[in-house]
Amino acid sequence: MSSPRSAVPTAATVPSPSAPVTGGSATSSTAPTVAELMDFVRSTAQDEALIASLPLDPEGRTWIRLDGPGGSEAWLIGWPPGTGTGWHDHADSFGAFTTAAGALKEHSLAVRLPTDGWKTLELTDGVDRSRELATGQGRAFGQNHVHEVLNESEVAHAVSVHAYYPPLPRIRRFSRTGAVLRLEQTERPEDWQ
Repeated sequence: MSSPRSAVPTAATVPSPSAPVTGGSATSSTAPTVAELMDFVRSTAQDEALIASLPLDPEGRTWIRLDGPGGSEAWLIGWPPGTGTGWHDHADSFGAFTTAAGALKEHSLAVRLPTDGWKTLELTDGVDRSRELATGQGRAFGQNHVHEVLNESEVAHAVSVHAYYPPLPRIRRFSRTGAVLRLEQTERPEDWQ
C-alpha cells in the first residue's frame, strides 16, 4: 500500500437511482445505478473485518482500493482527526459514500458549475449545504458535485467507503475565499493511483 497522502478521491445533482449511466468503460447494461453504488458502500461499511484491516495513520489519510459493482471504482478511506479533502468535484463521475466508523462532515454547494473554461466563479447566496454523517450514514451524489469532506474530531479516526462510476476520469480541486470559488488544479488517475 502506498504511503498516506492528503488528497484522496472522495465525492451533485443525483441521477435517477434506477437509471444506469452510460459512458466510461462499462456498457449501459453493466453500469451500476446510483442505488447500487449506495447499496455497495452501505454493505461494505458493515464488513467489520474489512474496516479493521485498514491501517490507520495519525498523520495522514490511508486507503485501500476495492472492487466496486459494475466496473465502478471504490475506496476504503481512513481519516485521522482533523483531516479533510479540501473543495473538489469528481467531474463526470457520480457516486456514493458512507461513514463506516466515526463521523464525517460534508460541506457542499447546491450549484451546477461550468464543466470547463473557467478559473474563478462568484457564488450566490444560499448555495451552501452542510451535513453530519455519523457511522452508518451516507449519501449519493451526481456528476460535478462540489464538496469537501472533513473529520472534525480532535481525537477519533473516521473510516468511510466510497464508490464512483465511471471510474474517476479526473478530480478538480478548488480553493474558496468567501463567495469566490477558484479552480486550482485538475488531477488525473495517475496522480492518485
